[in-house]
Amino acid sequence: MNKEEIIRSPLFYTGDKYKLIKELKQYFPNKIRNFYEPFVGGGSVFLNVEADYYFENDINTYVIQLHKYLSSFESSDDLLKILFSIIKKYKLSCSYKNDVISQELKNKYIKTYYAKYNAESYKKMKNDYNNSDKKDTSVLYLLLIYGFNRMIRFNSKNKFNLPVGNVDFNDNVYKALTNYINFVNKKNIEWSNTDYLEFIKNKKLTEFDFVYVDPPYLITSSEYNKLWSQQDDDNLLDLLDFFTLKRVKFALSNVINYKGKENTKLLEWSNKYNIYPVKSNYINYHDNSVKSFKEVLITNYE
Repeated sequence: MNKEEIIRSPLFYTGDKYKLIKELKQYFPNKIRNFYEPFVGGGSVFLNVEADYYFENDINTYVIQLHKYLSSFESSDDLLKILFSIIKKYKLSCSYKNDVISQELKNKYIKTYYAKYNAESYKKMKNDYNNSDKKDTSVLYLLLIYGFNRMIRFNSKNKFNLPVGNVDFNDNVYKALTNYINFVNKKNIEWSNTDYLEFIKNKKLTEFDFVYVDPPYLITSSEYNKLWSQQDDDNLLDLLDFFTLKRVKFALSNVINYKGKENTKLLEWSNKYNIYPVKSNYINYHDNSVKSFKEVLITNYE
């Protein structure tokens, strides 16, 4: 892999910082001993950061389950063998290997031919997964890859309930998986699945450590942000102030303005720190209207 190439998360996570990482990294410290990420999500940030040790956390059990599973492979070939066997079993398309979609189907469903081709196979795979006593993480990963907008969504009965998407296992998936496994195999990474405050409270952070924080955004309207309250925002800002007292470096990604709303508390709080505007990467799959927002990176160091 080229040194300048950005590694993309193989989870293709909503709100992922893949397209922003080059911009964000210019504000990160040059030397990092321990890298802490309380809200790791898909992981495109840590995958592009050099540190001695990585501590990665997310409250979403399935996200961490997938990270642990993917990072358990010493070779991408071993993982791909499993994934391709499942794809073959369910007769799903796999454009990385070959194009099995007929021209007739492509002409009839110009923008949704993958969804039309894979619909029944995907439904069968999803039902098998949901009805299994022992859930197969490799199948969960493929449900994500072939699912609508590559999201992870379960209903109140703990059933995966995402419909099929107009995507399949393509060159981008292959490349992301291969780069991911090559990276994590060379690194010291500790995974955890808990609330961010629980994650951080027992860590003995020092001035040689760096914390990157990308929490749910209070004033935006995606599914990911619905359980995040003003109190959660306040608690996080208090924690970041505490880091500053302890001389621990942090960088916070957040949104100041969104569709006429303003996070006034965040804006006032940020005045004592360094605030950098960044080109926003925010996507809400349930709202395709024109948005007006200002995404920023806030740091407590120069």
